[in-house]
Amino acid sequence: MKRTLRYKGHASFDNIPAKILKSGKEGAMELRGKKIAVLVADQYQELEVWYPLLRFREDGATTIAVGAEKGKTYLSKKGYPVVADISVGEVSPAAFDAVIIPGGWAPDFLRQDDRMVAFVHDMHEAGKVVAAICHGGWLLCSAGIVEGRKATCFTAIKDDMIHAGAKYVDEEVTVDGNLITSRKPTDLPAFCQQIATALRRQGSYAVTVRA
Repeated sequence: MKRTLRYKGHASFDNIPAKILKSGKEGAMELRGKKIAVLVADQYQELEVWYPLLRFREDGATTIAVGAEKGKTYLSKKGYPVVADISVGEVSPAAFDAVIIPGGWAPDFLRQDDRMVAFVHDMHEAGKVVAAICHGGWLLCSAGIVEGRKATCFTAIKDDMIHAGAKYVDEEVTVDGNLITSRKPTDLPAFCQQIATALRRQGSYAVTVRA
C-alpha cells in the first residue's frame, strides 16, 4: 500500500554554517554540487555516521548531519559526539540528492519521529538516493518503502524487513533502483561506493511506486 506521508520542511540551507557547505576537498570533485543528509540520533554506530560524513566530502559533496534538533549533540553507543548541523524540520527532500540512515540503536529513535519517517519516504518518492546500513532498515520499514524491493540489513532485523515486504538477501551491499542497503560497518566501503555511483548516475533510473 502506498504511503501518504508528506514532509513539510523547507528547502533552505541558510542555517547551515559556511564551513560545512564548502567542505568538499579541492581536486576531488566528482560529486561536487551533491548534497547528502546523514540522519543522526543518540546511540548511533560511530563508523556508520562518520565514515560517510567525511568520505563524501573528499569527493566534493556537501554532507549534512540532520537531527531532530539543530545544534544538539547526539552521542554514539560508545559516547562519541556528533552535532546536528540542522533540524529535520528545517529541510526538504528538494534540497538533497541522497539520505543515509546509519545503524546502531539510533534508527529506533529516528523512526519514532514522524518528520524523519516522512523525510525518508518523500526522498524515496522523489527518486533520490535512499541508503541504509545495519539497523537503518528499521526506518525504511516505517517509511513503507521496502515492499517488493531487494534489500539487506543487520541479521537481527531481517525478519522486520521481510515482514515489511522486502526481498531479503545476505550481501555486503544491495542496490534496487534508488534504494541501497548494507549489513554492518565492514560493508561501508562497498556501501559508499554504490552511493557514489548512484549519485553520479542520478536521474538515469525510474522509481516504481507501488499502489
